Amino acid sequence: MRTQFTHELNALTNDLTLMCRLAHDAVERVTDAVAGADLAVTYEVFALDEQLQKMYGACEARTVVLLALQAPVARDLRHVVTAIQIANELSRIGWLTSRVADQVYRSHPNHVAQQPILDVLTELGRFAAHRTALAGEAVATAHQSADAQQVTAALTGLRERLHAALIDPERSQPATAAIDLALLGSYLERCVDHTTRIERLIRFLDTGVPPMAQPPDAELDED
Repeated sequence: MRTQFTHELNALTNDLTLMCRLAHDAVERVTDAVAGADLAVTYEVFALDEQLQKMYGACEARTVVLLALQAPVARDLRHVVTAIQIANELSRIGWLTSRVADQVYRSHPNHVAQQPILDVLTELGRFAAHRTALAGEAVATAHQSADAQQVTAALTGLRERLHAALIDPERSQPATAAIDLALLGSYLERCVDHTTRIERLIRFLDTGVPPMAQPPDAELDED
């Protein structure tokens, strides 16, 4: 029985690792789509999101089996619960990239925005892709090394730059267009937020401290 449980738990971890790769690819590709107004890449993002949602469903089903049939205790239970929460965060990243891709699709053949707004959105996407890659490493190694304060500072700086670009009087635009672009930026920001939650879940797995009980400005590195 224990051997079967270990096998299922390893399979679940492997699924999460694959989901991390898919989520990273989705964020990376949607950033390329935004930067290049690339319709073909946009379709790739839709496909990646579909894969992520299917895998999330499979992970959810696997965790139900583990919880119902194996009755794990202590750290094993924490591992299973954390896994499904991480899978949920990754599925949300997929959903967000799909929403960004939808805006690229609707704007084609034009870009979603003009410079410098487009430059900030692209930089925000690159940062989200980098953070998603780090979250994948955290899941694969069960160790997080990101500094939450640095992440917050970087995200705040990008948010302020986007806001300044949107309200620049020299680049006046309809209010509806500004709202759409602010929403697009919010989607990319939320991708970063989900990676932070993943790292906090990894910390929970390692220490037993629930994510909501962890200081918001604490470093996620364990010495």
